[in-house]
Amino acid sequence: MTPHTLELRLRHLGFPTQQGRTAAIRHLVLQAPATVIARMLGYHDDTTAQLATEAGGTWRHYAPGEHTR
Repeated sequence: MTPHTLELRLRHLGFPTQQGRTAAIRHLVLQAPATVIARMLGYHDDTTAQLATEAGGTWRHYAPGEHTR
């Protein structure tokens, strides 16, 4: 089963796939920085940053990368 097939089946059964996906990402960006979620899921950083802002996320000052010297 592919993601596309699953989406079609869920949509056929009346599940709102787009809203569910967006809600799930909003929940994730409250738990981790938007950049991390974007890289894990293959989304653009701007997309997850916007969803984090809408969700009221507090990770916006997170600076990804190596911080040890």
